[in-house]
Amino acid sequence: MIYPAIYLVCLLLFWPGQSTAAENPVPSSGTTLTLSVKDAVLMSLEQNRALKVQRFHPMISRTAEEQAAAVFDLNLSADLKAGQSRAQVSADGSFINNNTISQSVGANQVLATGTTIAVNLDAEHTAKPESDTTRLGLSVTQALLRGRGTDVNLVAIRQARLDTALSGYELHGYTEALVAQVEVACWDYQLTAKRVEIVERSLKLAEEQMAEVRERIAVGRLAEIELAAAEAEAAVRREALINARSALSKARLQLQRLLNSPGENIFGRELKITDLPALQVADPDSVESHVTLAGRLRPDLNQARLQLERGELEVVKTSNGLLPKLDLFVGLGKTGYAASFGRSTDLSGDGYDVQAGLTLRFPWENRSARAAERRAVLSRDQAVESIANFSQLVEVDVRGARIEIDRLREQVAATAVTLRLQTEKLRAETEKFRVGKSTAFMVAQAQRDLLQAETDSVSAVVESLKAVVEFYRLEGSLLERRGISIDQPSVN
Repeated sequence: MIYPAIYLVCLLLFWPGQSTAAENPVPSSGTTLTLSVKDAVLMSLEQNRALKVQRFHPMISRTAEEQAAAVFDLNLSADLKAGQSRAQVSADGSFINNNTISQSVGANQVLATGTTIAVNLDAEHTAKPESDTTRLGLSVTQALLRGRGTDVNLVAIRQARLDTALSGYELHGYTEALVAQVEVACWDYQLTAKRVEIVERSLKLAEEQMAEVRERIAVGRLAEIELAAAEAEAAVRREALINARSALSKARLQLQRLLNSPGENIFGRELKITDLPALQVADPDSVESHVTLAGRLRPDLNQARLQLERGELEVVKTSNGLLPKLDLFVGLGKTGYAASFGRSTDLSGDGYDVQAGLTLRFPWENRSARAAERRAVLSRDQAVESIANFSQLVEVDVRGARIEIDRLREQVAATAVTLRLQTEKLRAETEKFRVGKSTAFMVAQAQRDLLQAETDSVSAVVESLKAVVEFYRLEGSLLERRGISIDQPSVN
């Protein structure tokens, strides 16, 4: 069975019709950085420090695969020893000195079938006559119960590959969240910049109204008390402008952190996002199709599925651990004897040795293996239930996000109507004031209502855009919809 492991192999690919951020000139410190939302996303994929940290995880996980596969590597060995002994050989105190030199070379390898093959060449030289020996031996050990077969012996490698796939999905999910965060930050920055413009315009309008009130008071057409309302309204607008500019600075700081644009003093640059907020076209697809797509693409849901597969492998391993250790071994040897080491390497004689047998080891109660197997089964069953629960949560996420999109689309239409009516209300109130049928307070109130309507109208459009971004993130399709290429290697 093939399991998709998401890796970002082309984070620097451009979106259709857009140049990459790397192709745009990077401004020096203190100048304005002008970007589209798409360019901002591309810059974050290139420069964001947190994403650079996350990219190491799949590479680190890949090393565990190599480590697990190393169990089946060919192992070579060599030993060389020299010694001397002095022993008493008779009651009269006679001694004999014995010098020995022994050497051994060998190779052994464990196979995925549970077979261990070993080849050894041993040689020993002593001072005794006709005592030099050389032996060539071959031994084969085959697991008959515990440790038999590729299903259990390849568990560690397969689990390591699943861990790499899990880290790939984790990177995919993190990158998707970063893209969503950058787009949302861009729209928030646009919204706060637009609010500054609206408040500046409203302040100018309030100051013009205050000047008109003063002129009318000067010519005796208004009571002086009317000036207080106009001045108070202008003061409120100045406070609002201070707050709006502060919010813009904070939004710029957040966006600059995500972009981490090249150069020095990145937080000292001005930012300009060229995209203008616009209402998204209604989605023609049914919510059920989006739910189905989310079930296939959501990185965290795919991670849960891989965790289940990893748990099933753990059940295979622990179930095999319940079996006794029963091994069949066969050993073949050929030995040469001679008065010198060189002649002892002639193994063409008739001497040989053969060994065969069985070894059995089994803990009487085997409680440790039973507990491990029970834990693995319970963990697997828990993972099955978790996936069912997770799938339901994913569906709730997608359906809830779609409801929010529909609500905000209606909200955009409603705020547009409110803005038109508040504009007309202010015009009417101003005309009434000029003919003496309204007060400065009523005009100020109408101006304030128009300011709120303008802010609400822009906010509704921006929130609608942000809701679409969040919808695609919850669906797991944001990267694909933004044209960012991904690869899906297989785990066997």
